[in-house]
Amino acid sequence: MSLPLALDVASAKPAGKRPYFMEQEVERVLGIAMAAVQELAVARQRMDTLERILEAKGVMTRDEINAFRPDADQAAERGLWMQEYLVRILRNVQQEGEAIKADARGDIRSEEVAAELSEDA
Repeated sequence: MSLPLALDVASAKPAGKRPYFMEQEVERVLGIAMAAVQELAVARQRMDTLERILEAKGVMTRDEINAFRPDADQAAERGLWMQEYLVRILRNVQQEGEAIKADARGDIRSEEVAAELSEDA
């Protein structure tokens, strides 16, 4: 997958205005933190599973895992993953920026179209 495609897919959003239940700034930070927490929890569980299986089967020890150093291709793959990850984590900030630009261009929001349609009905 190319970097531009990966970034587009990772930052996809549903149509419509996002509801806020607290201060917008608080929700922004909370959203970023919770996305990071979710990603970390899943990664930690998978890593623990893999380490336990490898050690139980005698394939390698946790010390060998800790001593691993990636080669250039592996480091590049990790770098791409990190960029995709950050895009997912910061998705709501990007979307707010896009909404501000759309408002400046005078774009019509989907909820405004829906309101007009319901008024005409």
